[in-house]
Amino acid sequence: MPQQRTTRQSVAIREAIESAGRPLSIEEILEEASTTVPGIGLRTVYRVVRRLQEENEITTVSVPGGADRYELASVAATHHHHFHCTACDRIYDVAGCAGGLQKLLPKGFHLEHHELTLSGRCATCA
Repeated sequence: MPQQRTTRQSVAIREAIESAGRPLSIEEILEEASTTVPGIGLRTVYRVVRRLQEENEITTVSVPGGADRYELASVAATHHHHFHCTACDRIYDVAGCAGGLQKLLPKGFHLEHHELTLSGRCATCA
């Protein structure tokens, strides 16, 4: 794959995801990147996000019934879960794990992986 040139737009998009501290939607990435590169287009955001995924820089956070969000692959590599605010539709990282999930499974089942998305209202919306 040929080396992609680094543009102001791609730097702004990468920095938006990196500095957010939580998974962002495409629209949130566009809003944040626009503060650095006014006039950046939605197609550019989609294109750069796709490239960052292909380069394993970011990963997708899927939200049941909602738009995908994106976070750094280095963050995704750590064991954590997510909280979805049903009022503002933002996603937040939740450190730690409830544990003891194997006990919830039927007899003979073996847990290999889990992902949890908690739902409710964030501190701002509560």
